[in-house]
Amino acid sequence: MQARRAARELALILFSQMNTIENLNNWDFQDIVLKSVRTLTNNSADELKLASTAILEMKEFIENYEANHPTNLERPIEVSNVPVAIPMTSDMQGRLDDLLNIAEKTMLALEIAEMAALEENSDVKEYIIKIANSFKANKETIDEQIKKFAFGWDINRLVKMDKDILRIAMCELLYVQDAPVKVIIDEALELAKKYSTDDSAAFVNGILGKVIIENSLK
Repeated sequence: MQARRAARELALILFSQMNTIENLNNWDFQDIVLKSVRTLTNNSADELKLASTAILEMKEFIENYEANHPTNLERPIEVSNVPVAIPMTSDMQGRLDDLLNIAEKTMLALEIAEMAALEENSDVKEYIIKIANSFKANKETIDEQIKKFAFGWDINRLVKMDKDILRIAMCELLYVQDAPVKVIIDEALELAKKYSTDDSAAFVNGILGKVIIENSLK
């Protein structure tokens, strides 16, 4: 995970934990992010423990299935079991789905661990604080643009995760201006797919597309 991507993910955590931004300073931002990373790291460790347990259960299931298969039950007790085919029953498909979920959680845990390490990287901290301070200074303008392009939706009733993703992307597009427009959009869509609802990526993409046109961004 690159430093900028880590900064965006951590900025999203920061925004999600802020009830108000007006009275916060750089030290407050850093403190909130550090506590958030520690919480995520602890949660990911718990997920990995659960994943390990599930893998052991799967291993035990396969061993028992092999031992109790008619082919091995007919063999002498003193000889080793021979491998047997496992039928793709609905039960096995469910267990495979569980393993895929475990793999996904493990990848997320590794990303979180990387973010925790990058949190000490000054480039990551600086970029998070740039985004946070840009929003602090331009909150009304940014929220007005979201409201303008959200087809009459009450901004206070939008999914908070979507709103925060839009705020971060608009801070980058309009004020930080330190990354290509396409990269900012793509990263915002990835955050929406990863953390919000099934419809969020399309919603975020539509709003940001109008912001780009409105502000003649390239």
